[in-house]
Amino acid sequence: MLGLTNWNKVDRKNIWHPFSPLAGTDPLMVNSAKGIYLHLKNGRKVMDAISSWWVNIHGHANPKIASAIGKQAHTLEQVIFAGFTHKPAAVLSKSLLKLLPSDQSKLFFSDDGSTSVEVALKLAIHYWKNKGVARKQLIALEGAYHGDTFGSMSVGSRGIFSDPYAPYLFDVTFVPFPVGNGQNTIDAMKAAVSDNTAAFIFEPLVQGASGMRMYSAKVLDELVSIVKKAGGLCIADEVMTGFGRTGKVFACDHLKNKPDLFCLSKGITGGFLPMGVTSVNEKVVKAFSAEEVEKIFFHGHSYTANPLACAAANASMKILLGSRTKSSIARITNRHLDFMKVFKAPESVADVRACGTILAIELKVDDAGYTSGIKDKIYKFFMERDILLRPLGNVIYVLPPYIITDVQLERIYSAIREFLVETEKVG
Repeated sequence: MLGLTNWNKVDRKNIWHPFSPLAGTDPLMVNSAKGIYLHLKNGRKVMDAISSWWVNIHGHANPKIASAIGKQAHTLEQVIFAGFTHKPAAVLSKSLLKLLPSDQSKLFFSDDGSTSVEVALKLAIHYWKNKGVARKQLIALEGAYHGDTFGSMSVGSRGIFSDPYAPYLFDVTFVPFPVGNGQNTIDAMKAAVSDNTAAFIFEPLVQGASGMRMYSAKVLDELVSIVKKAGGLCIADEVMTGFGRTGKVFACDHLKNKPDLFCLSKGITGGFLPMGVTSVNEKVVKAFSAEEVEKIFFHGHSYTANPLACAAANASMKILLGSRTKSSIARITNRHLDFMKVFKAPESVADVRACGTILAIELKVDDAGYTSGIKDKIYKFFMERDILLRPLGNVIYVLPPYIITDVQLERIYSAIREFLVETEKVG
């Protein structure tokens, strides 16, 4: 059997890693993971403070989820979901619809966050065709990120991620991200909507990949209200914000005006297996409840509602809704707020913000954004201290598994303070 050193050579020769230069440094070999820690070769133990790209909400190798997957694997591992169903999917559908707004009626399963958005966009477009109404306009917030497939790229911010494909993306009306009281966005939305507005898609309360940019539920409530009064559909991309991240199960639980469609993924399986879900309200469902063949939603994925992923999600839901996890979410939320109260921001810090279990520290730099030159410096500093904090350009953020302890949080906070002190010295 090849040793770990040789496996790194195999990786370098054969594998193309996401968001990474092909001429970059070798990735770190992970032997195993448990709880909040990644166990690397040479016995190194790294604290996963971003939940492995926001998916691992209960910590690594959770025994209850692992056991549920193992048990399901001995019963039914996969079956075509066209014309067939299974208990794990039915159980999950019941659990999710119980948590979502009461008008949510059906779920469409897919593979990940980006595909859940694709499904929502296609349903919104198809909805108007089925209604016999020619509505074409899609509206999104500037700075949005909804995934890397073509539909999700189209409704996302145009930039380095999407520039090579710009000629192939469809037209979208972008309204400015809310600043201050959000009146800039409210005014822009009022000017943008019309009887041609098909749908408005948004990341509720927090734009993740854009740098954990946050805005108020009051502003979003107004935006949803404006679109709905114009007859348009509203799509909530809860891929990152769902399953407790903002202090409630869904970020839209903070709203009075509810969206028509929800896009779910990431934390849904506790970080064990990929899954996407698009939830749709009864209003949209009715437009597809017809005998005409052309009104059928012709869309599907080979692994739609995979039984193993459903089993993982069912186990994850039980943990999420338990009193221990609810208390942990509240504790992390309060710890972030306490940090902000006592944190004395140096000159190098532009902003410190928090929403539920999400904490973000934005640095003052000339080249802000994902390609900010300070990104590699931040990543290296924390990895040298065995803390995984993969920055979003000039934004340091903490998005930990709910099992993180106060002691572990303080270690992260202390490292952040240390980084800022060193930054000030250099500056």
